[in-house]
Amino acid sequence: MTGAVKRPVPRPMSPPPLPRPVRATLPHPPRGSGTDTQLPLDTEKLLAARLHAVKVRPYLAVALFALHIVEDRSVPTMAVDAHWRCYVSPAFVASMPVEELAGVWVHEVSHLLRDHHGRGERYAREHEEYGPGERLRRNIAADFEINDDIYGKGLPRPTGVVLPSLLGLSNGLLMEEYLRTSSMSGLAADLAWLDCGSGADGQARPWELGADGANGLTRQQRDAVRFRVAEGIKGKPGDAPDGWRRWADEAFHPPQPWRQLLGAAIRSAAGAPGVGENHTYRRPSRRSAAVPGVLLPSLRRIPPRVCVVIDTSGSVSDAELGSALLEVAAIARAVGGRRDLVSVISCDAAAGLAAPLCRAEDIELIGGGGTDLRSGFTRALRSRPRPDVIVALTDGQTPWPSEPPPCRTVVGLFPRHGGTVDKDDPDYVPDTPPAWARVVTIN
Repeated sequence: MTGAVKRPVPRPMSPPPLPRPVRATLPHPPRGSGTDTQLPLDTEKLLAARLHAVKVRPYLAVALFALHIVEDRSVPTMAVDAHWRCYVSPAFVASMPVEELAGVWVHEVSHLLRDHHGRGERYAREHEEYGPGERLRRNIAADFEINDDIYGKGLPRPTGVVLPSLLGLSNGLLMEEYLRTSSMSGLAADLAWLDCGSGADGQARPWELGADGANGLTRQQRDAVRFRVAEGIKGKPGDAPDGWRRWADEAFHPPQPWRQLLGAAIRSAAGAPGVGENHTYRRPSRRSAAVPGVLLPSLRRIPPRVCVVIDTSGSVSDAELGSALLEVAAIARAVGGRRDLVSVISCDAAAGLAAPLCRAEDIELIGGGGTDLRSGFTRALRSRPRPDVIVALTDGQTPWPSEPPPCRTVVGLFPRHGGTVDKDDPDYVPDTPPAWARVVTIN
């Protein structure tokens, strides 16, 4: 066709270039994705890391060896369930140095020892929070609780480890306190990969074997492990951080109001029949009417006298002596504020004089040698007037009187763990307070 204009055929437009992927900046990104199906689990490296963890944290050895390893490539890093199984990603193990992997061992077993499974489950039930976002918040809060006690002294802190300082929060709080004080929304988006398993928050995962799976610990076995760890920490308290010592004190023996218990024990002893009673003719007995011509005395209730024997031996610390003085003031209040009825005896291997109580802060405690409270009991019973109640404040590293004193006895015991005391006889084990004494443990 003449005169026609030939137009160019439009070429199909090429698709726009895809945007380059941007890697999110995570505080502690997982080093193993768990997607490598060919990489074998380096069991030797994993066990070497556990041995390193035992070496630098010996008080956790029982718990670390109680964990059963389960290889699972769907796990992001390492995770635990409530039945003390540890699920491990081979890629994660391959990418971690042994020292940092040891820190992960301690991290995961800390979740189980602190019962984050049961506590997280209770928190979710009370607040009806079961979604993935709420699960992640509980996991972050649980990490906040334990991470400030894990690193240092042989366990290097990984770059960007999840710490309370990321949100400007204080160290040393519990998981529940972190959940109440912060929404953690600023961290949740960057920590979506974080997953320590149901042992950290109480919510089951698809990869977990559950209660009926193999190699899980029963409730009794789990409690036995936790009890042995707690006793080990209390036996050598200088080896563990403050957070672990608090946990060990409260794990199986919740804190008791020992001052109220001590005061109640003193009042009970002072108020017992026959204590603080005397005969008087100022008020004739009502029975005199049955005996004409005879004047019978009546019983008169007088305030009880209390003698406090304070152990001042070298095994009692200055802090405990200061606490003993506070108890002396509380004892004076327990007998109605009559300080003239309270006397104090300092006693190590020998007893001092019974000093009347004017002010607790003015009492001079003398001692620092060995311990033998029998001399303190003897001195108290020889004082005149004789006390109605003897209160012994001691660490218990002493021999006790072979026979009960002729008055009520209360023992305020500063706890000691580990039993054997290194005296002249290395096999010496102090006797427990006798059965005739009312014992109150002073925490």
